[in-house]
Amino acid sequence: MTFFKFSKLSAVLFCSLFLFLVSCSDENSKLDQEVAKIPMNIEVYRFDEIFYKASMEEVPAVKEQFPYLFPHEVSEQYWLNKKKDTLFAELNQEVEKKFKDLGSIPQEVEAFSKRAKYYFPAESDKKKFITVVSEVDITLKAVYADTLVFVSLDTYLGEDHKFYQGFAQYLRPEFNLNRMLPDLAENFIIQKMEQPTDRRFIGNLIHHGKILYGKEVLLPKVSKEDIIGYSADQLRWVELNEGEVWRYFMDEQLLYSTDLKLNKRFIDTAPFSKFYLEIDNEAPGRIGTWIGWQIVRSYMKNNNVTLRELLTKSTDEIFQQSKYKPKK
Repeated sequence: MTFFKFSKLSAVLFCSLFLFLVSCSDENSKLDQEVAKIPMNIEVYRFDEIFYKASMEEVPAVKEQFPYLFPHEVSEQYWLNKKKDTLFAELNQEVEKKFKDLGSIPQEVEAFSKRAKYYFPAESDKKKFITVVSEVDITLKAVYADTLVFVSLDTYLGEDHKFYQGFAQYLRPEFNLNRMLPDLAENFIIQKMEQPTDRRFIGNLIHHGKILYGKEVLLPKVSKEDIIGYSADQLRWVELNEGEVWRYFMDEQLLYSTDLKLNKRFIDTAPFSKFYLEIDNEAPGRIGTWIGWQIVRSYMKNNNVTLRELLTKSTDEIFQQSKYKPKK
C-alpha cells in the first residue's frame, strides 16, 4: 500500500515536472524566434590577413581603412618594423593554419549580437567583426564595442599550442576556441555595469555573479562549464559542495568582510580556492564567483527583473531578495 501511494505521488511529481519543462521549452522557443527576427548586419574583416599580407607601400592604405587600429601616438615606422618581426610573422602563420576559414564563428557572433540587442535595444544593428593578431595579449582577447567587434585569433589556438607553454597549466584552457563567445559576452556585460564600489566580500560575489548570469542569458547554448571556465569535473565538484562552501563562508563570517585577501582566495583566477583545509587541492579556483552566480540566479528566479535592471541593482537588494538557500 505504501509503495502504491509513493508511486502515485511520484507519477504526479513527474507529470508536474514534465509540464514545467515543456512550458519552459515553449517560452525559450518563443524567445529564440523573437531574437532570430532581429535584423543584424555583420561585416567580416580579416585584419590579421590584410595587414600581414600588405606590402610596405600598402600599409598607409590599410591604416586609412582601419584607423581605429592605428593609434596616433604610434609612429608609422613601428608598423613597418612589426611586419619585419619574425615572432609576429610566426604568430600570423599559426593563425592562418588554425583559422584559414573562420567556419561558423561569424554566425555565432551574429547570433550573440542579436541576443545582445534583444536585451539591450539601444545596441547598433550594424557591426564590423574584425579579427586581429594581438601578440597573445590576454587582456584584449575579445572586445565588443558599439559598432566594432574584435577577436584576437592568436589567443584561441588551443591550450596545447606552443605559444602558451609559458603560461601556468590552469590558465591554458582559456586559449581554447570555446572560450571566445564567453569572453565576448563578458566584455559586453562589464561595459553595461558601473565600476564596483562595494568592497565587502558579498559585494564581490554578487558583482561576479551578475557577469556570469549575463553571460548565461546571452549565450543560452553555451555550457555552464564554458560560461565560468570550469572543466566538467570542477563543475561537478562545486555543484556537489555548494552547500558546504556557503556554510564555510557563513561560519567564518566572511560575507561582510573587506579583507582583500579573500579575493585572492576565492575570486581571482587560480588553480584552486584556498580554504586552508584538506579540500583545497580539490576545490577549483574562483569558487566565490560560482556562489555569486547562484545567488544572482536565485534572485532572478524570485523577482520580476530584466537583465538590464539586474545590472543596476545593489548588492544588498539582490542578496536580501534572492532567498538563496543552497542544498545541503
